Amino acid sequence: MRDAYGHGVEESGTPAVPIPNHPAQVALTAPAYVIGDVHGHHAELVAAMRSAGLVDEDAAWCGDTARVWFLGDFFDRGDDGVAVVDLVMRLGDEAEQAGGSVRAVLGNHEILTLGMHRWGDTEVPSEFGPRSFARSWQLNGGQEADQAALTEAHVTWLTGLPVLARMDDYLLMHSDTVEYFGWGETVDEINDTVRAVLADDDLFGWWECWRRMTTRYAFRGPEGPEVADKVLAALGGSRIVHGHSVIADQLGVHPADVEGPCLYADGKVLGVDGGVFVGGPCLVVRLSPAELDPEPVSELADDEPADDATGDTDVVAEPDTDRQD
Repeated sequence: MRDAYGHGVEESGTPAVPIPNHPAQVALTAPAYVIGDVHGHHAELVAAMRSAGLVDEDAAWCGDTARVWFLGDFFDRGDDGVAVVDLVMRLGDEAEQAGGSVRAVLGNHEILTLGMHRWGDTEVPSEFGPRSFARSWQLNGGQEADQAALTEAHVTWLTGLPVLARMDDYLLMHSDTVEYFGWGETVDEINDTVRAVLADDDLFGWWECWRRMTTRYAFRGPEGPEVADKVLAALGGSRIVHGHSVIADQLGVHPADVEGPCLYADGKVLGVDGGVFVGGPCLVVRLSPAELDPEPVSELADDEPADDATGDTDVVAEPDTDRQD
């Protein structure tokens, strides 16, 4: 079985002779984690991070120099989306003080929550029938409590997040899609374009962010490894790590039977969305260092069709007009 780990580390300025506590050495040796879709399940997230040794009994950072990336979808389908964001923001500050880091990429449900906050039921021009952020938000588990608790500080933090990131030799993204290339050809260009869209007053541009990031399964099937190769060649890294698509749907099993991430596309792609909102685990996946005991990993044959075990299909408009499978 392949492990869940990458094949190298990219660092500049690494000293030839190891120097204790040198920042480059810390970056090379500090554990690296990713956390999949949380969807408002604050208690489950805290419990999972505590089990991983990243937070203590008071949910305060205790991960020392560990590096953590959240892969988006803090909101919807659970009661405590804003509480999740508050936790991630606070842990980011605490981890930085300890020499570690807690960061995040945007998921499609951040775009949806922000779109609802900004545009509400304003109709989006479309030839496919009536569309609005309010309609999609209602159809996709939007929570009134999150809208009521959302502050300008939250909005500023969220709209400043990237949609893609690199950690060591991993390419991190929320959605398993190639739609990111609609915003540019490099990680920096794509991130800058999306930030500019979210700073603008173009409703259609916002809607395109939501629509593009609902798409999924780009790396599935016989052509999946080739698609993954092209994405990695363009954006860097040797393995894609994503959330968005529930592992139970990938494997065709009950969410409660998911034990760890899903490795597929000839080992080039790792899915980490445990499907916590449908009874699966809130996965905290350690990517490195590789000498530690590996996480449980399920491998997916490239010719296996996706099985809609959970019904996790984000609805862009009405269910009969836009099902983004």
